[in-house]
Amino acid sequence: MTRSSTALMTDHYELTMLQAALASGTAHRRAVFELFPRRLPEGRRYGVVAGVGRALDALEDFRFDDDVLGALDGVVDEPTRAWLAGYRFTGDAWGYPEGEVYLPHSPLMVVEAPFAEAVLLETLLLSIYNHDSAIASAASRMTLAARGRPCIEMGSRRTHEEAAVAAARAAHVAGFAATSNLAARQRYGVPSTGTSAHSFTLLHDSERDAFRAQVDSLGVGTTLLVDTYDVAEAVRLGVEVAGPGLGAVRLDSGDLGVLAHRVRAQLDDLGAHDTRIVVTSDLDEYAIASLASAPVDGYGVGTQLVTGSGHPTCGFVYKLVAREGASGELEPVAKRSPDKASVGGRKWALRRRTPGGVAEAEVVGIGAPPTDDGDDRALLVPLVRDGEVVGREPLEAARQRHERSRAELPEAAQSMTRGEAVIPTLVQDAAANA
Repeated sequence: MTRSSTALMTDHYELTMLQAALASGTAHRRAVFELFPRRLPEGRRYGVVAGVGRALDALEDFRFDDDVLGALDGVVDEPTRAWLAGYRFTGDAWGYPEGEVYLPHSPLMVVEAPFAEAVLLETLLLSIYNHDSAIASAASRMTLAARGRPCIEMGSRRTHEEAAVAAARAAHVAGFAATSNLAARQRYGVPSTGTSAHSFTLLHDSERDAFRAQVDSLGVGTTLLVDTYDVAEAVRLGVEVAGPGLGAVRLDSGDLGVLAHRVRAQLDDLGAHDTRIVVTSDLDEYAIASLASAPVDGYGVGTQLVTGSGHPTCGFVYKLVAREGASGELEPVAKRSPDKASVGGRKWALRRRTPGGVAEAEVVGIGAPPTDDGDDRALLVPLVRDGEVVGREPLEAARQRHERSRAELPEAAQSMTRGEAVIPTLVQDAAANA
């Protein structure tokens, strides 16, 4: 399948900066840009990197073909359009791999290339990283609160159609077992699941007829929605129609904790001891945590997940931190605005751990990194080399990485209460490692 260009998924000023830099002769200076968070979303203790794979795909599709150039009439001059016609990213990029935990000032992506090549990527990279990492960060808290019980992403109807696909992917990275979104299944291999809505029950002359039609079509292992009318009567009918081997029942309204206990007792009385109980209805990490003691076997999460559970963006920025000087060497540069200062210089990053393997600090530095003493885990990996993507990996690798990365955090990371970053970020300069 031919993918369309991503070059117009950007801001107007990226191209006007390019035009001015080409005219001034500075466009080809070697430059280092860094994508990073100044802080975590308020109250969050850690974040999760997601969207890396999507960003690499988008980078490969960042090209200025005839259709794209035709849309730039009145945006840039002819010399700039001519330069864009031959655009190809030739630089290098390193970054935190997908699924990794991040903290304030983590250098999530470091891009080194001529200024003209690197500056154009700002909006596209931020758009992908900010959205996907927000979803993954919320999803991580939800799967943590679920304590091993499966979570299903089902928020497609609550967000933009393309955001829904990206959200399903990001949630899967952070531990969600499946999605309701079939495009995410097709594009990324995220397992999909689903059975029926209230409309299916209302279509039929009786709840019994609806259950019979569903079981005949999907088998006794299906999940029956039991709160269209009366929950207790629906559970009785469901077991009567499907037998004690009924796969699951779903509760989508009411006091889910109270209902789950009642339904569990009723299922057991009917001999359906292995029938699972799945709950939905505007769940977030706090609601999931409140159901920890209830006999719930799985959670379906929609609105709160695809909106980042109150934090729909991560606040990542993409800043120039070094540029080629008169000597030909890279020189650190930094923004010094109050409350928005950046730290100049190309960074390295590592996760400092105790001898027992528990993370105790995020260490970010400039210059040569310290010698690994066995307790430091390097965080940056190659993503792009000489313009060629080298960091692509299966989605399952990101899922496993997230599980390992979250597991090494201190116990406080499991708290659902508002708090500061679970470990501090230590910023070191080159002299500190001399």
